[in-house]
Amino acid sequence: MEDDLSQTLNSVSLEQKDDKMDTFGLYVVTWNVATAEPPDDVNSLLQLNSPKKPDLYVIGLQEVKAAPLKFVTDLAFEDSWSHLFMNTLAPLGYIKVSSIRMQGLLLLFFSKLEHVPFIRDIQVTYTRTGLYGYWGNKGGVSIRLSFYGHMLCFLNCHLTAHMNYASQRVDEFEYILDAQTFDTKNTPRILDHKVVFWFGDLNFRIEDHGMLFVRNCITSQRYNLLWSKDQLTMMKQKEATLQKFKEGPLDFQPSYKFDLHSDNYDTSGKKRKPAWCDRILWRVKPKSSLSEDPNEDDQNQEDPKKQLEEQHKDEFPLKLSQEFYTSKMEYGISDHKPVIGIFRLELRKIYETPLVQVSAEGEWSADFDALITYSLLQTFPSSAWDWIGLYKVGFKSVSDYITYTWVKDYQVSFTDELFQVYVNKDEIPVLGGECVLCYYSSNLQCIVGISKPFKVQESRVAIEEGLVPENISGLDETVAS
Repeated sequence: MEDDLSQTLNSVSLEQKDDKMDTFGLYVVTWNVATAEPPDDVNSLLQLNSPKKPDLYVIGLQEVKAAPLKFVTDLAFEDSWSHLFMNTLAPLGYIKVSSIRMQGLLLLFFSKLEHVPFIRDIQVTYTRTGLYGYWGNKGGVSIRLSFYGHMLCFLNCHLTAHMNYASQRVDEFEYILDAQTFDTKNTPRILDHKVVFWFGDLNFRIEDHGMLFVRNCITSQRYNLLWSKDQLTMMKQKEATLQKFKEGPLDFQPSYKFDLHSDNYDTSGKKRKPAWCDRILWRVKPKSSLSEDPNEDDQNQEDPKKQLEEQHKDEFPLKLSQEFYTSKMEYGISDHKPVIGIFRLELRKIYETPLVQVSAEGEWSADFDALITYSLLQTFPSSAWDWIGLYKVGFKSVSDYITYTWVKDYQVSFTDELFQVYVNKDEIPVLGGECVLCYYSSNLQCIVGISKPFKVQESRVAIEEGLVPENISGLDETVAS
């Protein structure tokens, strides 16, 4: 047993090429949009004018306008908010990798295209907590995934409202943590993941202080005078689960409650007291040697598999730090202001090679069938349901393909290492354009290989026949747009 363990540890060390740590930017947004339609522009919200663009955007919304009885759908691209974010980010080289919606709760995960083949093991789930767990207006939605081999989980929550329900909010959060499970051995629960982000309209309020004192502190920017009476801060002092999560200083204006299209706090008859309802917290899983449970440490010392996991953590470390945390005051369509958190994620990649290498063979146009060549660079559970999609450069999501071909049904030749499939010329856009090919794994539910960009030529036949744009198929209109 010890020899086997030693060999495994040595193989891990040999696979590690160097001590290089890669750095990634992660941008988190939470916003209770109060059933409003999206604004015309989210450039400021996403800080798109910044010279340094993040690698990942994670956007959690609450109270997105939802049709009655539409409890859960992962077809988030159909709603106006998802459309806006996709249309804004796609031209900058981001695609929507995953999303989940439960009534008014919406969670979107975007990545730069270069990282997409290294984002795997994607699963989503949801938990209702409204009306005794039967209604999805409150609760949590989550996306979990592997990013270069490191397991990340993002949880967007909308917890119960009002001043007197701080304990109930904690109970709901703990219920969500217990209820949500994933179909995997190593990380079946949220807190099993190496990094967890918890954000949303958590609805914690500011206790004791009167309205006048709170507003004076805000006006004079002495936010620290309010921190000790922030309910989440207070609950963290006595709730072990909350103590596992970190949060940056609340050194910005409370994000709730505002008059619409205004920077004025609530002037209605209710005159709600300002509060930091909208929050972003995070947790990096501690090493087992730092566990609060001494029995678990003893078990780890006796279990070679656990020892290997600890060695793996040392070989492939991960660090997370927050660089910015604030509310965005310029948006007024809701009684909540959006809150953003910008993070620096440092990690040593567990894998750096895509599972599949895919490329376009020869010249492509709608005048003849085209060939795709691909090879499997690593072993993975491929399937007859795997497909290769043809995408316009700047595509928005996995489903935003021009056409696709099944890797088995349209296979024309193969060797032990190289496979070829064809694409029917009738499926290729007549107008041509800059495109990429993406290999999609049905078992892994993600893109596992992306080709270099290539040009699809305009159809010579179509030009000779004087084909005009109005006679071109909808697919070609997509490419032409």
